[in-house]
Amino acid sequence: MKHRQPSPVRCTIVPPYLLVRLARLDDPRFAVAAEAARRSLLRDRPIRELRAQTPPPAPVAAARERGRIDRSIWDAMGLERLPGRLLARTEGRPPVADPAVNEAYNGLGETHSLFWTRFARDSIDDRGLPLEATVHYGLRYENAFWDGERMVFGDGDGQVFTRFTASLTVIAHELTHGVTQCTANLAYEGQSGAVNESMSDVFGSLVEQHARGQGATEASWLIGEGLFTDQVQGAALRSMKAPGTAYNDDVLGMDPQPGHMNGYVDTDDDNGGVHLNSGIPNRAFFLVAEALGGNAWEEPGQIWYDTLTGGTLGRRVDFAGFALATAAAAATRYGPGSRQHTAVANAWHEVGLGPSLDAGAPPE
Repeated sequence: MKHRQPSPVRCTIVPPYLLVRLARLDDPRFAVAAEAARRSLLRDRPIRELRAQTPPPAPVAAARERGRIDRSIWDAMGLERLPGRLLARTEGRPPVADPAVNEAYNGLGETHSLFWTRFARDSIDDRGLPLEATVHYGLRYENAFWDGERMVFGDGDGQVFTRFTASLTVIAHELTHGVTQCTANLAYEGQSGAVNESMSDVFGSLVEQHARGQGATEASWLIGEGLFTDQVQGAALRSMKAPGTAYNDDVLGMDPQPGHMNGYVDTDDDNGGVHLNSGIPNRAFFLVAEALGGNAWEEPGQIWYDTLTGGTLGRRVDFAGFALATAAAAATRYGPGSRQHTAVANAWHEVGLGPSLDAGAPPE
């Protein structure tokens, strides 16, 4: 079997500032986590800046039925060679004894299901791209990533992080990076990078809600729920409903995400704060879903999908431009001044971007 080397693109779920904090720990209780974080940072750093620069995956050449899913799950067995040493499960095969294999297989399926059944999108590239994933990557690898071709999952350190297949939002978040790569291909820095991250959080949450049959009011709106061990005081990596509240822990510190422009973080770290400032558009989407009610993957998700795939977003769009684009998408689909258009405009106003239509501003 020929082993492919990793693509020079990785879209990781754990932000680098969390791993840096862990890597600097001088506490014997978390020695394993600190060493795992140091190795993970060294593994990711050389290619982090190139995440959004890889061209979309090549389309599937053979004729096939649209919407048919094709999954392959590989086992790296603790090594760092892709796709892995063992083809652990393929499409249509029954569950195996390894929970990570089954979680990856099911997570790919749930993500494919939302994009196909709700938006008629035929896999990541809309051309039936086979969905591949590798589990048990590296030794105590503290992350999961999309490398431009496949999903890759670490097992965590067992002290701070559990296995990364345990959260459906993680799987869907990373696969959505692939959808963004194939559509708007947003630059991965500054505000456009934060929009890129937010898009993955939005659809990561929507996949989970769709799979659980949860409406906007029942959903947790947490990204990465289940990743932390019981030694961490925290629910998840991020909260879309209340950015800045996902964790508050002696080891990890307090969740630093802002949910309003008055808390915007101006930094050169984290590619210009892409994992930090994504809390602002995340909060805006939650507010739209809250205002419209029902299932968030329906009207709110449709507006965000239209925005992502409509061809109007520049690669370096800022928050103001993205807010205008979502409002325009809502007006195009549902009508200027409609409840959907009003909900979008008001949500952006509430996070510090743009006028409120309820305040008498004319529809755009």
